Amino acid sequence: MESLPQARKSPQSLLPLPWDRWPAEARLMMGLVLIWSILGLLMLTSASWWVAEREMGDAAYYIKRQALWMLASGALFWLAIRTTLRRWLHLAPTALLIGGLLVAATLVIGSTVNGASRWLVLGPVQIQPTELVKPFVVLQGAVLFSHWRRIGADQKLLWLALFGVLILLILKQPNLSTAALTGLLLWLMALAGGLPLLQLLGAAGGGALLGSASILINQYQRDRVISFLDPWKDDQGTGYQLVQSLLAIGSGGVLGQGFGLSTQKLNYLPIQTTDFIFAVFAEEFGFVGCLMFLLFLSLFGFVGVRIALSCASSQHRLVAIGCTVLLVGQSILNIAVASGSMPTTGLPLPMVSYGGNSLLSSLLVAGLLVRCSLESAGMEPARPRRRRPTPGPIG
Repeated sequence: MESLPQARKSPQSLLPLPWDRWPAEARLMMGLVLIWSILGLLMLTSASWWVAEREMGDAAYYIKRQALWMLASGALFWLAIRTTLRRWLHLAPTALLIGGLLVAATLVIGSTVNGASRWLVLGPVQIQPTELVKPFVVLQGAVLFSHWRRIGADQKLLWLALFGVLILLILKQPNLSTAALTGLLLWLMALAGGLPLLQLLGAAGGGALLGSASILINQYQRDRVISFLDPWKDDQGTGYQLVQSLLAIGSGGVLGQGFGLSTQKLNYLPIQTTDFIFAVFAEEFGFVGCLMFLLFLSLFGFVGVRIALSCASSQHRLVAIGCTVLLVGQSILNIAVASGSMPTTGLPLPMVSYGGNSLLSSLLVAGLLVRCSLESAGMEPARPRRRRPTPGPIG
């Protein structure tokens, strides 16, 4: 596909097209990300004021911190749009290795909360490497699977081993949900990359065995599976969290209680600002609100797939697919947990749950998705073609 005339500029000109000449998918994705971010801030405001007032003495404590993280994440989102995918893909191996080392560091010097060591504390800032490494898993996965048939077995084994070590380190924290999400993300990208079906089935079986072993080894994970099967059996113990979430969702009815009028968040529903914030949303906006949000996720996924199909490069196509799967898939998993459709896990709802690390990661992924659309329209600076030398006269 020929580049547009405006794209034939120096590599420093990374956004040569004005807004009105952006692809429709890129403009629509920008609007969807803006709507998602604003909705997230509004929902966090409603879900957090009670616990913030009670624990921090300031009802706006969480929302003020989240707003600051939103500014930083917005800057990263814009940087992702302005930077070529070639540069991001070049950065991915180094960033992935550093992220893996930080995940390993959480096992040694990490801060332990609820029995899991997932954070590194640097003064007033908490770093959660498992969140920050997700965009670079997508980028490096795209590099690996797009060149699968052209690289040697040693390179394949090297990167598969590194991905496997990363997943094992995340499991060791322990963080089964993020490990499962990472494995599922890579598997779906490999499927989209056209890897042999037999290899994919073998990887899926290995992942299922690894997850089952983790559940058998860790008591708290077994408790969560048991409470998922029958949360009412121990509604004041292991099933308390899910029972309160189901009560919140059921209390929403058809149209909901109204914005800010959830009662389950008032000292009943645990972790209402992060993992179970969807339950607060469901209580306040009801079945209709939940259906609208699911339709929104469907539209987001549809636009993401459209962007992927418009990419001329298989590498860029896999980046777009990975970004879409990560944002939409993690959202669906979070909703499934809150509604009792799968065992309780620790996955935040992207761009809604409280947490700066999750917000940074989500908006970087969204920015990469927009960038894929821009480059599919010819905004990537064209490389000059080398001319073949003209053969001289014979003799």
